[in-house]
Amino acid sequence: MKRTFTFNTLVMIYAVVVAVAIATWFIPGGEYKRETRDGRTLVIPGSFTYAPSEPQGIGAIFTAPVKGFLQASSIIVFVFIIGGAFAVVQKTGAVAVSVQRIGYTFAHKPHLQKFFIPVTMTIFSIGGTVFGMSEEVMPFVLIFIPLAISLGYDSLVGTAIPFLGAAAGFAGATLNPFTVGIAQGIAEVPLYSGLEYRLVVWVISTASMITFVMLYAGRIRKDPARSLVADLDKQRQHDFRSSGDADVRFTLPQRIVLITFVLALITLVFGILRYEWFITEIAGLFLALGIVSGVLGGLKAGEITESFKDGAKDMMGVAFIIGLARALLVIANDGKVMDTLLFGLASVISNLHPILAAQVMFIAHGVINFFVHSGSGQAAMTMPIMAPLSDVVGVSRQTAVLAFQFGDGWINPILPTSGVTMGVLGLAGIPWERWFKWMLPLQIYFFIIALLLLIPPFLFHYH
Repeated sequence: MKRTFTFNTLVMIYAVVVAVAIATWFIPGGEYKRETRDGRTLVIPGSFTYAPSEPQGIGAIFTAPVKGFLQASSIIVFVFIIGGAFAVVQKTGAVAVSVQRIGYTFAHKPHLQKFFIPVTMTIFSIGGTVFGMSEEVMPFVLIFIPLAISLGYDSLVGTAIPFLGAAAGFAGATLNPFTVGIAQGIAEVPLYSGLEYRLVVWVISTASMITFVMLYAGRIRKDPARSLVADLDKQRQHDFRSSGDADVRFTLPQRIVLITFVLALITLVFGILRYEWFITEIAGLFLALGIVSGVLGGLKAGEITESFKDGAKDMMGVAFIIGLARALLVIANDGKVMDTLLFGLASVISNLHPILAAQVMFIAHGVINFFVHSGSGQAAMTMPIMAPLSDVVGVSRQTAVLAFQFGDGWINPILPTSGVTMGVLGLAGIPWERWFKWMLPLQIYFFIIALLLLIPPFLFHYH
């Protein structure tokens, strides 16, 4: 019998972990000195020294994933709780009825449907550009997939609306304190200066992302067989595509659960903006949502706990992917090759024309982003080097911040080593290789756009 190879995301990421471990035997070790300033650990420019290499062997290959789990424990717990909480909410029937109601409305008012994708993606993009919405999109993926399917699209569209909408805003960040704010602070340029050009970037980023999703969504509505996830959506279509056939009604408990859910989302946004909530607080909010929704929805204690366990159980594969992705950074740091890589990139950039130097800075941040996915973490690691380096090559520090912003934002949604990306795809039930195939043309487009958008800052002296 002929056997066919089936792509497996876990195998692929673990193979990369092994490859990085092997690389530590050949790449010289090195390290920068660091200092703590305003609660952030920053690299001291010009302090790089080669150090004895620390090749990572068989033992490290097996312990790095364990360390990765420990270091990424907060986001793993976050995913488990979201999965469990939504399973409880879904058990009440409120989500299914909501999707059916919206599907029925759009089915009978088709003139409104053309506004659905651009309006919702713009809302998420605003969240990305203003307060760095990233991990926060995960709960919305579980809402928009059935909603998109009920409107005749597929789970790719349902995933893209919140995830790529926020990613467009994150890459075109205007006020994001976790990327632009930290990077400008380290680069010692006025906080949130250069806003006008970043607004132009945000408009281009958001409009491009919306156009890409809408073109694909239009093709899927005309010919569902063209969907890259048609086979995966068959059961979902059975559950949700009939939503336009009948005007179903809420029961009183379902109505109360829906109101509770909306209040939780409002609380989520308020907590992020007002109190700078992050993973721990958001996870706590959704844990409370799951329990309260179960009680208000009339579920028994056993039904609540069993639903929660089933929902969390479905996230097990996602947890392994996130842990393995983090293991890459563990191997690179333990092998002392991360700083060597950073030093090598800085050495190359120092000999280039200012425009080309800015573009290589963007590419360098994209490479580093393969290992370090935290925007604030990458800023703290790279900007102490890139900012003074930009002075040497004739690139404004504002442009150096922009190059960091592009490398951290536009490349992230396709990386299999990103915990957020793989977490989103895990929640959506979409294999990474299909997402990659769908995203690749868009990724190439944004790569070119990033290179082009780094040219005007040199021409009009962007400061």
